[in-house]
Amino acid sequence: MKRYITLLFFGIMSIVVVSGCSSDDKSPEEPVKPEVLAPVAVEKTNSTKIYVHYMPWFETNESSADKKWGYHWTMANKNPNTIGANNRREIASYYYPLIGPYHSGDKNVIENHLLLMKYSGIDGVLIDWYGTYDVNDYRMVKENTEQIIAMLDKVGLEYAIVYEDRVTTNVVNAGKAISVTSAAKTDLAYMEKNYFDDKNYIKVNGKPLLLNFGPIVLQTPAEWTNVFSSITTKPTFLTLWDQSVEAGANASGEYAWVYKNSTYLTNFYTNTKPKLSAAIGSAYPGFKDFYAEGGGGAAIGWTIDHNNGATLDETLSLAKNANLNYLQLITWNDFGEGTMFEPTVEFGYTYIEKVKAFAGVKSTESVFPDISKMYNLRIEKKGNADAQNKLDQAFNYFVSMQPAKAKQLINEIK
Repeated sequence: MKRYITLLFFGIMSIVVVSGCSSDDKSPEEPVKPEVLAPVAVEKTNSTKIYVHYMPWFETNESSADKKWGYHWTMANKNPNTIGANNRREIASYYYPLIGPYHSGDKNVIENHLLLMKYSGIDGVLIDWYGTYDVNDYRMVKENTEQIIAMLDKVGLEYAIVYEDRVTTNVVNAGKAISVTSAAKTDLAYMEKNYFDDKNYIKVNGKPLLLNFGPIVLQTPAEWTNVFSSITTKPTFLTLWDQSVEAGANASGEYAWVYKNSTYLTNFYTNTKPKLSAAIGSAYPGFKDFYAEGGGGAAIGWTIDHNNGATLDETLSLAKNANLNYLQLITWNDFGEGTMFEPTVEFGYTYIEKVKAFAGVKSTESVFPDISKMYNLRIEKKGNADAQNKLDQAFNYFVSMQPAKAKQLINEIK
């Protein structure tokens, strides 16, 4: 009997020991994946749809195939590899992005931009687009555009394309298309197949919105009729102000831009808009191009002073008085022309704060610095899976309008 008890005792101890060893051999638990949360719309009182013109054309020495900075940061004579005493890179602009010069296809940059837009009451982006052909930097612009589109749905923002028909001449000269209309038809067919049916593609009067920056090359109604014959979904097609005559009946209306002074906006709202079935107004903070100083060609020849935010106040006031259905902010990030709403070293968050007030965003909570902190942590903690996991969750809290939870997570990261 004693022997049996002894054997039983050692048998139990063996099980405990074996059990303990197998427990030690287990791999560490996988970090909990962030909870994906559906985007929630920002509550605001202004019913005007607010869109922002967006440039997806920026490239860095890390993103480019030739390891050189893209033209829109360098123009002809600036070198972003040169860092000044103020710790800023030398770029082709009078103004400096708060997050520094960037690659437009960088997921962290896109996240930063779209969250700032969302919390300022912007409904979507109007993306400056150079078509489908592999000519100059057009393919890069298209790839960056589609990186942006991929994240728009997650954030809960809309988008539409602003087509640059000027590219068609370069496409033909490169031997990629037999005519400018043929090039444009290929580009339109691609839009119809890949963009127009997206649930977050902007619809105006029940049809996908398409803007044209011009027309510049295709300047007759017959040419546009030919171009649109290639697609089955006829878009709501808007040209630049005073240019719809060049598209004839193909044009549904026009959109305002930036030029010299606000008199042109007043004229658009008073005399042009009432005649159009679709119209988009504009607001801008100023205009100061860098072309001459950057060796990128002749200066435009006029400037609009930013005037400590007064210029934006004026153009937003004109928009409010015009009772617009649609407003385009010009622009998010055209640093070469100095029309940026994107936060800069010079202006901070001033311009998007003004947009937030115009939109009537109900939440008065300050979130813009936290969104910037999130971007900085993305860069600082690159390769840190736990930190990136928390930032992914913070992103989901931001898009679902739970900024307090997002901030708490961000502040936990040391």
